[in-house]
Amino acid sequence: MTSIAPPNVPLSENSPPLKVALEAAAAGGQIVADYYHQGVQVWSKSEQEPQNLVSRADLESEQKVAEIIRGYYPDHQIVGEEQAKGSIDAEHVWIIDPLDGTNNFAHRIPQFAVSIGYYQSGKAQCGVVFNPIRGDWYWSVRGQGAYHNHRRLSVSAAQQLSETLVGVGFYYDRGVMMEATLRALHDFFKAGVHGTRRFGAASLDLCMVADGMLGAFFEYHLSPWDFAAGGLIVEEAGGKITTARGDPLPLQVTSVLASNNHIHTQALAIVNKHHP
Repeated sequence: MTSIAPPNVPLSENSPPLKVALEAAAAGGQIVADYYHQGVQVWSKSEQEPQNLVSRADLESEQKVAEIIRGYYPDHQIVGEEQAKGSIDAEHVWIIDPLDGTNNFAHRIPQFAVSIGYYQSGKAQCGVVFNPIRGDWYWSVRGQGAYHNHRRLSVSAAQQLSETLVGVGFYYDRGVMMEATLRALHDFFKAGVHGTRRFGAASLDLCMVADGMLGAFFEYHLSPWDFAAGGLIVEEAGGKITTARGDPLPLQVTSVLASNNHIHTQALAIVNKHHP
């Protein structure tokens, strides 16, 4: 297959981390794409959550992404889903998901991404989400907007839930959390939404909010690497992202509600009501 290179995007004086994130995402995406086309063994992370899958693509992508970041910033911390276990409370920290959407990847559904977020003093400064199969680059630098490839993103202008599609994510729990999510979806349908969608890769779901495709997206259990990059992309596209309680997002496992901002209060009333 064709070698993947980072996109040529304009870089301002305060966005050198974006160059690094793009380069690292391209390298990680190359590994993921190669395994996608060639095939790779996938296994469960634990007996308790047999649906929570991992593959050699996840592991090698994370290693390559971390290697590139350390080459530029050896003193920065790196926190990844698989093996990079740096301090998330450090002044400079990179939060990476080397393959968000492993279940899609395992079933050859081309809806997955490499996600990289850079935080300084606990605040997101840049984010990159890259689907290497579709060639979709989503990226953002704080204060400089959000982009899909070279097109600037803007959230939906919808003022009511009844004008939107709502995205949802399900954690691997098949008990209380699943039931809570289903009850919330029931209430969204009663509110007259056009429909609901479950695509299986939270980083890309957030980018779909930023791109105006989804009016809102929620999930009751996400880790920082699921939203570190996509959250900034939502905000820079004019949207809003909080916990499903309405609180600012912590850099820890949490619930998430992202929206176009206009309907955030309406969506929050539903997801908070059913919060497990």
